[in-house]
Amino acid sequence: MADFEFNIVKGRMAYYAALPAANDALIAVLLKSSGLEADGALKDYDNLSVLLAGTTDEATFTNYARKTLTSVTATVDDTNDRVDVDADDLSWATAGGASNNTLGKLLICYDPDTTGGTDADLIPLTAHDISVTTDGTTLNIAFPSGGFYRAT
Repeated sequence: MADFEFNIVKGRMAYYAALPAANDALIAVLLKSSGLEADGALKDYDNLSVLLAGTTDEATFTNYARKTLTSVTATVDDTNDRVDVDADDLSWATAGGASNNTLGKLLICYDPDTTGGTDADLIPLTAHDISVTTDGTTLNIAFPSGGFYRAT
């Protein structure tokens, strides 16, 4: 589950997870641990461009690229009075090797139009603590069985 949700998205996660636009997607962004701002500061950012303008830096390891989440589902659970959001697990093959990073967070962002736009259009939804240093092997991130986000 998410370590925190960004203030901009509170109450709207199920909407974004339903991918309501024609060319939208949820995007995974990895952040370096060095210079990573505290959760209290990060959760106030309303878009990825502003988040990355401070001391927080996106990953740059060999073979890094942002990932589009696949098989995104938002499941309404009336019995337990919640909504669970899940997606397929993530994998970066040959992560690092020539250039490595120590990573501190995985962000899930909503991209309203994957055919264009900038980081200013990406809305950060959730942040997940990770602690891994790339070394040229495959980097796998598995979401918990309940998904990467739960609204109760």
